[in-house]
Amino acid sequence: MSLRLRVGLASIAIGLLVLALKAGAYWLTGSVALLSDALETIVNVASSVATVIAVWFAAKPADSNHPYGHDKAEYFAAVLVGVMIVLAAISIFFAAWRGFSGHDDITFSALGIGINLLGALINGAWAWFLVRFGRSSRSPALTADGKHLFTDVASSAGVVTGVLLVFATGWHWLDSTLAVLVGLTVLWSGWNVMKESVSGLMDEAASDEVLTKIRTLISDHGEGALEAHDLRTRLAGRITFIDFHLVVPGSMPVDTAHDICDRIEEAISADLPGARVTIHVEPEHKAKHSGIVVL
Repeated sequence: MSLRLRVGLASIAIGLLVLALKAGAYWLTGSVALLSDALETIVNVASSVATVIAVWFAAKPADSNHPYGHDKAEYFAAVLVGVMIVLAAISIFFAAWRGFSGHDDITFSALGIGINLLGALINGAWAWFLVRFGRSSRSPALTADGKHLFTDVASSAGVVTGVLLVFATGWHWLDSTLAVLVGLTVLWSGWNVMKESVSGLMDEAASDEVLTKIRTLISDHGEGALEAHDLRTRLAGRITFIDFHLVVPGSMPVDTAHDICDRIEEAISADLPGARVTIHVEPEHKAKHSGIVVL
């Protein structure tokens, strides 16, 4: 079992623990705002399940039907997480409406507030780890999961503060108002997650920083070639696909040109783990006298 898959399974276990804590907080207090916090955690668990499935599928090797691999599956999972977040927001709005119309009593419980805060602290620590691990392993699904958890931590802190104000002032309408604010925050989080995932599905190019690094590597390790042009990149999960045209002298033997390509590919792969490089070798009359000059 891969490390990324184990991290995804750990997310499910932690999500279930936090859900139990937040459900207990709602049961002890009857607060609609705390209920909205628990509803958001249900989405966390569901999105973690989707993430595990995506990470497992993305790890499958390339086959005849998917010769470029299955890494884009993680983007679909991230989109699914965004959809689930939107559904959670709708559930929260419904709970808030019920609170406005029902005027249910809220019971002060220090234990309830405490265990809700404990759940938020656990989420915060795990979110920090997920984002760092997701970025280092170039996993869009794990990164999206971590970013959503950070939103959950912020909304939990706001909810607990607001519920304490409800107890202090006796303004019960504030409880449902807080639930609405949580729903809006969750909705915004879902939009951002889906927007980033769609960029990956649309074959977004690598960042300017990565492109500069690729150009430098080609220039530094392409000795014997004349130039490189038409550099293109696209991202697919943890994989960066790179292709360009490499111009060599027309009299250069094929094996010499091949050695130059190998040298460039090895340099790029060493600096950018997960890079897939395709080089089109061309004779010097195809030179455009632009692009990357080989030193």
